[in-house]
Amino acid sequence: MLSLRHIPILAALALGASAEPYNTFDGPGFPACDEVAAVHYPRSVAEIVTLVKGAAASGTPVRASGKGHMWYNTMCSDDPKTIIVRTENVNRISNFSLEAGAQSGTVVIEAGVTFLQLAEYLHDNGASMGYTLVNWNITMAGAVAMGAHRSSLREESMVAAGVQSMDIVNGKGEIVTINRDQNNDDWLAASTSLGLLGVIARMTFKIYPDFKVYAMQETLDEDAVMNGDIYGMIAPYATANLWWWPYKKKFHRRWYDKVAIDNSTQQGFQNTFSLDALEAGAAKVALESGKYLFTSNLLFEEITFSQWEKPNFREKTTNKDIETWPVYGWNYDVLIGGLYPDQKPEWDWGLHGYTLELAFPIPMANKMLKRVRELFDAEKRKLIVMSSTYRSGINIKFGKAYDDFLGQTTTNTADGADWSKGAIMFDFPSFHPTSGDRKRFNEPFYINLANTLIKEFPCRPHWTKNTREVFVAAKKNIDPGHLSRFNEVRKRFDPNNIFKSAVGQALGFYN
Repeated sequence: MLSLRHIPILAALALGASAEPYNTFDGPGFPACDEVAAVHYPRSVAEIVTLVKGAAASGTPVRASGKGHMWYNTMCSDDPKTIIVRTENVNRISNFSLEAGAQSGTVVIEAGVTFLQLAEYLHDNGASMGYTLVNWNITMAGAVAMGAHRSSLREESMVAAGVQSMDIVNGKGEIVTINRDQNNDDWLAASTSLGLLGVIARMTFKIYPDFKVYAMQETLDEDAVMNGDIYGMIAPYATANLWWWPYKKKFHRRWYDKVAIDNSTQQGFQNTFSLDALEAGAAKVALESGKYLFTSNLLFEEITFSQWEKPNFREKTTNKDIETWPVYGWNYDVLIGGLYPDQKPEWDWGLHGYTLELAFPIPMANKMLKRVRELFDAEKRKLIVMSSTYRSGINIKFGKAYDDFLGQTTTNTADGADWSKGAIMFDFPSFHPTSGDRKRFNEPFYINLANTLIKEFPCRPHWTKNTREVFVAAKKNIDPGHLSRFNEVRKRFDPNNIFKSAVGQALGFYN
C-alpha cells in the first residue's frame, strides 16, 4: 500500500522537473549523468520498489546509484527525464550466520551497504569477506553490478564470487530473486549486470572467520617485470599488484597473505586516497603546472615514487606512521583500509582524475606492457617526456578467472585468447587539470594509448573507468554470444528499457 509520503515522489515522476547534472564523487563539473530530473533517497527496499513501479507506470528512465565509483557521464542515457535512486540510506545488515568452528557463513546486506560498513560490522563479529574486496567508499551492490574485483590470481576476488543470491527490483517494480547458478543465464547476467536488469536491492553474501594478513613490498627495475614471469610474481600470494613509474622505469610490487592471528600485535591500516592540506596543496600546484610543463609532472613522479617506497600505513591503535615493511594487521585494514582520521580524500582537495582501465589475458601481460612502453618511448623521441600524474603511479591489478557474460575475467570466449589464468588490469589514472580546456598535458597520447591497446589486444573495459568512446571501441572485444544472451535476459527483466544507460547503448542493446 502506498503511504502519503510517496505522493510527492509519484507526482514528481508524473510532472517531471527541470533537468540538472548528477555528479560523480568528484562533484560539480564531473557529471555521471548530464541531465536528470530528480534524485530520490529511499530508506527501505519497499520504497525502492515504489519508486521503480512509479517510473515503470510513467515510462520514466531510472538509474540506481551507490556511493560512487564513476568517472564519466556513462551512468545514464541522455534522457533528461531520468531519475536517480540513491541507495545509501537502504543499508541494513541482518541474518548474520557464522557458527563457531565453521569455515564459512552468510550475511544479508541491503542495496546501500558500503564495503567499509560491512567490513567493520563483520570484524566486530569476528568475521570477514575473505578476498572479495573493493574500495572503502563503494556499495557492495554497486561493486557487483560493475564487476569489481580485488587484485588476486590465487583467490576468488571478484565481488560477485561472494554473492550467494540477490534480489533485483526489475523494470516492472517486482522483486526477483536470483540464486547462484553458473548454468543459469539469469545468474550469469546478474553477476555483472551494469544496473541494466534493475536495482540490486538485497544480497546474501558469503563470509569467513576473521583473519590477519601481512603486506610486503619491493622495488623492481622495469626490465625485471617486462621480461620477467609476471604470473609467477603474483599468483603465489593471496593478493598482489604492481605500480608502474614510467618516467623512472621502476615498478613497486606489493603482495599480501594470511598470517596467524598471534603472529604480530601490530594493527596496520592502509591509506588509500587521503591527504592532508599541505600534501594536497603541493600536489595541486605541481600538477596544474604540469598541464603546460612536463618537467612538473616528472618532479611529481619523483616525489610520489619516493613516498610510495615507504608503507602507506599507520598503526591503527596510535595513528602513527609505520616506517618499515612488512606490515601486519586485520584483513580489511591492511588489504583496503580507507581514510586517515585527520585527512580528506584527494577529490575533496580539488585533485581530480581521468581514468583508463582495460583487462588483458595474463599470457599477454608482458607483450601489453612492452607495447605501452613503446608508446611512451615514441613520445620521448619527439622530445616529450611522459610520466605518471597519480600518487601511486600506474596501477597494475590482477583478477582470477570468473565466468559471467560481461565480466573482465570470463573464459572460453570468441576472441580465442587464454583467459584461464586470469587477467592483468592496466589501470591508468591521470590528473584532471582545472585550467584552460581542462585537458591533460599531451592529451593525444592518452587517446592514442587507449585506441592502440583496444585495436591490438583482446582487452575488456572496466565498466565505470572509461569514456563512452572507449566502450564503443571495445565492444568488438566482448563475446558476441555473451552480449546476445545478456540482452535476452535484460529484455525479460526490463522490457520497456527504463534502466537504459550509455554503456548499454554502446554495447548495442537497444538497436
